[in-house]
Amino acid sequence: MDIGIGLPNAVPGTTGRALIDWAVNAEDAGFSTLGTIGRLVYPGYEEIVALSAAAAVTSRIKLTSCVLLAPLYTNTALLAKQAASLDRLSGGRLVLGLGLGGRDDDFSASAIPAAGKGKRLDEQLTEMKRIWSGEERGFAGGIGPEPVRRGGPELILGGSAEATFRRVALLGDGWIMGGGTPGMFAEAAGRLDRAWLDAGRPGRPRKLALAYFALGPDPRSEADNYLLHYYAWLGDIAKQISAEAGVTAEMVQGYAAAFESGGCDELIFMPTTASPDQVRLLAEAVL
Repeated sequence: MDIGIGLPNAVPGTTGRALIDWAVNAEDAGFSTLGTIGRLVYPGYEEIVALSAAAAVTSRIKLTSCVLLAPLYTNTALLAKQAASLDRLSGGRLVLGLGLGGRDDDFSASAIPAAGKGKRLDEQLTEMKRIWSGEERGFAGGIGPEPVRRGGPELILGGSAEATFRRVALLGDGWIMGGGTPGMFAEAAGRLDRAWLDAGRPGRPRKLALAYFALGPDPRSEADNYLLHYYAWLGDIAKQISAEAGVTAEMVQGYAAAFESGGCDELIFMPTTASPDQVRLLAEAVL
């Protein structure tokens, strides 16, 4: 199983210098990918922008949005061009993770309805694949640049509903679990495999998961300060999410072993603080 680390793009107060240094240190440490999470109504950096900044100072590490809320990007052609641009500029390192989002305020702030977002995502995925294939759209031809990988960047979809697994089987390359236990992951992975088989897809879908962490002298406070704020809209569930954050080397090691046993191909540890020692401490624990 590969081990990735998230950028602190959604941690309030993260400076541009801190994000850049984090990306460089993560690649030097040997992590497999740099991940981003994000919402619209929150003081964090937009994911494509953050990953583009990371791409400029790295050369090997993958760049994974986990996940970008695609229905908020109502100009699908522009989103396809942005993704292809990042993929091309990074030498094909983009893993485009897309999802629906669950916060109504993100949609109201965008002046678009939350209802019907699943259908819109299906339409977006189909449209982006047509654009990435080079389909002509005007006098000058297609919408470029051409992605490095034929047919477009690797597509990873988030969600836990049966519709998500069908969507992956029909239009994606894999799935990512945005939160939950290793046992929940293993159960959902089985449902994904069945959907993949039912769709007649060859091979197997790629499976990823996220886990929060904070390490160092006061990790519980770091995790609580961020996660209770970020997930405050979920009420008491926010406390559960925070309590599950890996706050010791033993905890993150245990999560890595359990997710690997559950069939996870890549586990991305998401930071709850932008403190620069976090990259080193996580690398010492799990790499």
